[in-house]
Amino acid sequence: MIGANMGGETNLKALLRQMRPVLHAAPYGYGMIVAGQSVPKGPVFARIVEDEGTTLIAPLAELAALGLQGLQPWARISLLVHSDLAAVGLTAAIAAALTAENISANVVAGYFHDHIFVQWDRSTDAMAALKALSDV
Repeated sequence: MIGANMGGETNLKALLRQMRPVLHAAPYGYGMIVAGQSVPKGPVFARIVEDEGTTLIAPLAELAALGLQGLQPWARISLLVHSDLAAVGLTAAIAAALTAENISANVVAGYFHDHIFVQWDRSTDAMAALKALSDV
C-alpha cells in the first residue's frame, strides 16, 4: 500500500459538499511525553514525535489509563469524505469557517480522512459551522 494512489477527492467544492462531519462522543486530549522518557504502548489515536517529546492524542479515558491526567478536553470531528493528501484548500476553508466563530482548530490528516480537534465546549458550534460550510 506504500505509495499507492487510493483515489481520494481533490476538488475543493466536492470536498466541502461531501465532507460529512461526524462528532465523536468521547472527549479527547493531548498528552505530552518529554524526550528521553519512554512512550507508553497503550491505544491512542495519534502519536506525533517531535524533538522535544512525543504528543499522544487519545480519548481522555485512555490518556488517564496511561497516567496522563488533568488534560483539557477536546472534541474530535472526523470528515467522512475521502480526501486526497494532495488536495488544496480544505484545511484553509475549515480554518476560516471556524475562525469566523472564534473556534480554534487542530487538524490531523490521515490517509483517508481529516480529523479536526476543537474545544470540547464549542463542539456544537463547530459542527454547525462545518455543516454550513458543506452547504455552500
